[in-house]
Amino acid sequence: MSEDAQPEGSSRQQVNLQQIAQQFMAGLQRHFDMLAFNLAAREDVREEDYERHVQRPRVMPVAARHQNFEQMQAYARDLLIRQVLGDCMNLTVTCMNNAHFFLALVQATGGSRQVEGEAQKKAQELQQAFLKMPLDQKFEHLEQDYGVICELEDSMTSLGFLVQALLRQNGQLKDEQLDASGELVLELKAAGAADVAGAEAAQAKLVDQRKVFRKGEPLGFTDTELQLALVTVASFANALFKSVADYARSRQGGA
Repeated sequence: MSEDAQPEGSSRQQVNLQQIAQQFMAGLQRHFDMLAFNLAAREDVREEDYERHVQRPRVMPVAARHQNFEQMQAYARDLLIRQVLGDCMNLTVTCMNNAHFFLALVQATGGSRQVEGEAQKKAQELQQAFLKMPLDQKFEHLEQDYGVICELEDSMTSLGFLVQALLRQNGQLKDEQLDASGELVLELKAAGAADVAGAEAAQAKLVDQRKVFRKGEPLGFTDTELQLALVTVASFANALFKSVADYARSRQGGA
C-alpha cells in the first residue's frame, strides 16, 4: 500500500494495517510469479520427455488408464484454470477478511490508537460472524457497517460464479448467474496499450478488459487472461486497503 494511503501519525493499528497489506501483496506476487514459471515450463514440454518420465519407474498404478500426451495437455490446462481462479477467489476472501478485522478493531476502539482487551474481544466476535458470510453478504456488510464500497465488486462476484461453475457445476453456468442478456461479464484489469513493459509496468495505468461468458459455452481463459485475473485481485485489494486506511483516518480524526 502506498504511503499516502496510510493514516497520518504513528500507531499500532497503522503498523498492523501496513503489515497486512504488504504481506498480502507479497503473497499475491508469488502467485503471479509461480503462474509465469508454470506457463514458461509448459512451453518446453515435449511428448518424448513425458513418455520418458512415465516409463521411468517401470510400473504404473493402473496402466490401462494411462493418459497420452494430448490428453494430459488438455487435463493440465483445465486443472491450471481451476487452480488459478480458485486461488484468486481464496485471495479475495482472505483480503476481505483481513480488512474487516482491522475495520472491526477501529470501530470497537472508537478510533483509539490503543486496543484494550474488551475492544479486542468485540472485534473478534464481529470477525467470527464475518468469516461465515458468503461473498455477497461480505460486500454488503462492509458497505453498511463501515461505509466501505469495494471497487471491482462485480468482477469479484463474476469470478466467484466462474469458480462455482468450474468446481461444482461441471463447468456450466446457471441461469441465476447470468445477467438479463444471458451473459456473465468479467472485467479484468490490464495495462493500457500505450504503457511500457518490464519493470516500469508496475506503474502502468490499468484499464478494463471485458470477457463475456454465455450458458453452454466453455469457460476458457488464455494464459494472459489468467495472469490478468491475479492483477485484478491485486487492484481490488489495493483499493480495499486504501478504503480501510481512509476509514481509520476518519475515526481517529473524530476520536
